Amino acid sequence: MKNVAILGLGTMGGGMAANLLKAGFALTVYNRTSAKADALVKEGAQLASTPAEAAKGASIVISMLADDGASREVWVGEQGALKGVKAGAILIDSSTVSPAWIAELAQLTSEHGAELLDAPVTGSRMQAAAGQLTFLVGGSDRALEAATPVLKAMSKEIVHLGPVGSGAKMKLINNFLCGVQVASLAEGLTWIERSGLDRDKALSILKTGAPGSPLLEAIADRMVTRNYAVNFLLSLMTKDMAYAESEAAGCGVQLNTSQAARGHFEAAIAKGFGESDIASVIEPVREV
Repeated sequence: MKNVAILGLGTMGGGMAANLLKAGFALTVYNRTSAKADALVKEGAQLASTPAEAAKGASIVISMLADDGASREVWVGEQGALKGVKAGAILIDSSTVSPAWIAELAQLTSEHGAELLDAPVTGSRMQAAAGQLTFLVGGSDRALEAATPVLKAMSKEIVHLGPVGSGAKMKLINNFLCGVQVASLAEGLTWIERSGLDRDKALSILKTGAPGSPLLEAIADRMVTRNYAVNFLLSLMTKDMAYAESEAAGCGVQLNTSQAARGHFEAAIAKGFGESDIASVIEPVREV
């Protein structure tokens, strides 16, 4: 079995790592807050003190981090993973980051004799824990073939979209559309609550009608119950939408709906909901 390292044990990375252990991979983990690795270490994972140490000897190195800055620090910082990777290793960045950073990381990876796949995911905390993520992959056929057994242990589907950077682009499009839908649901549900309509009946119509989607159903229920335990961090969705706007602008597309929706997310951050679930974006809307 391949030796695998995973860098980042947050909302998504912890569940991904647990599924790699269940599949029998020899796993080394790194997290800035090492206590988050305690349960995995009890199940057999090795804890590394730096990303470079985690990557040493690993055939596959996976990162799941917050943003470009965190990814850059873990891969190319003073104790970055690239200082420990062996020639021929496959590196996989599953973070939601900018295509520009992926292009730079791919070049740096090549200079170290390794190869990069960008493989962000769709799904949130529950799907990560259940091994039901979908990987959106950019990179070579050869690298993906080598990484497939590892990705399968964490996923229900692997979609190869094209060369390096393709996964990052698709993920930003996906999250742009999700963010706009969540923000519009916050407005629509607040409207329902103030209109005198029966909220449950109104939501049933929306869930089963043309606006319905798995996202709408899950987020509406959390908004109604005010359950903001994190499945997808609100601050990260805000970041993703900003990245999406920048990437789309490079293609000559102005994401006006994203800008409007991001305003709601930024208002929620200002109200202290940045570390809550994206469903909490409704709270400042309710207060207006």
